Amino acid sequence: MAHRAVLRLKRGRDERARTHPWIFKGDVGDVTDVAPGSTVTVVDSGGRFVGRGFYNPRPALCCRLLTWTDEPLDAAFFRRRIAGAAALRGRAASSGACRLVWSEADGLPGLVVDRYGPVLVVQCLTLGMARARTTVLDALAATVGALPVFALDEDAPARMEGFEPARGWAGAPGPPAVEVDEDGVRLGVTFGAGHKTGLYLDQGENRVRAGRRADGRDVLDAFAYTAGFACHALAGGARRAVCIESSPEALAGARENLARNGVAERAELVAANVFDELRRLERGGARFGLIVLDPPPFARSRAAVEAALRGYKEINLRAMRLLERGGSLLTFSCSHHIAEADFEAVCAAAAADAGARLRVVERLTQAPDHPVVLTIPETRYLIGLLLEAT
Repeated sequence: MAHRAVLRLKRGRDERARTHPWIFKGDVGDVTDVAPGSTVTVVDSGGRFVGRGFYNPRPALCCRLLTWTDEPLDAAFFRRRIAGAAALRGRAASSGACRLVWSEADGLPGLVVDRYGPVLVVQCLTLGMARARTTVLDALAATVGALPVFALDEDAPARMEGFEPARGWAGAPGPPAVEVDEDGVRLGVTFGAGHKTGLYLDQGENRVRAGRRADGRDVLDAFAYTAGFACHALAGGARRAVCIESSPEALAGARENLARNGVAERAELVAANVFDELRRLERGGARFGLIVLDPPPFARSRAAVEAALRGYKEINLRAMRLLERGGSLLTFSCSHHIAEADFEAVCAAAAADAGARLRVVERLTQAPDHPVVLTIPETRYLIGLLLEAT
């Protein structure tokens, strides 16, 4: 099949493009007239084929490659890619909760699909993928069956790419909420209320990990969101859990999750800014045997990295002062702009300032259904440490 729309790279810019799908405006030598969001064939400065992807002149990241093979981006292509993503997840793709498609990591940059039991949540992050939405939905139905699909595009990427974000049921509506089982802990997922669904799948294994270290402990769940970590900890035998969260909507979800697991009487929900509450707890002499720090992204751009590292140091310093001897701290960053070495260095500096001796038990990351591609470091965004006070 001939593809008339061609993007020619500048000399020397093709090496990275052969293993990484992102092409920026500064990489482009010239490009033929092509409608925003359409397919473009990428060639090197000598005219040799590099790959094929979706082009949009609006953002700085103007092209994302979907393939390095000379093949059309048609319905059969999307069926193959989505079937491959489902096969990678195995049994998890056909039931329960899992990330079914993880953007660049599954060769479908700009597309994220999560499965929550009988419902799919689909997010398009680029104009090209938004234009391909119907093809994507057909491919999903062919792979996992005709499940209800909830569209949950984010406003910021849609504005940047220049399309109207879809939000709502794509076709026949499904249930307004479902409950998923995560290693015996029941967690609620709500569609169409608020910014997210109420459950981040990337932390699934880490929530289970926290629960297994909680027996007999007092637990602090900071940035608790809907109390997934606290529910696992209390189900794992924790004496009590203090959940700090500033969002009223998230606190309502936390209250429901704690109740559905029969552990609400051992939990305290604190509506507060985490930075302020950690300082207050320290002044009051509080101590905890298990602390979880799972903040939202502190660095949404490279320009924010320095301020983000200061924020990470502050919360870790405070948490380390609250951690009793023998206690465990699970601390995370979920921004791909924060390098693992920098995060560890900040945690080490916090420990030094806190006068705390902490052993690294494990280095943590996102669940396996959020795969990482070696040549695309952005696919690994969740980093963490499991530390033990000695």
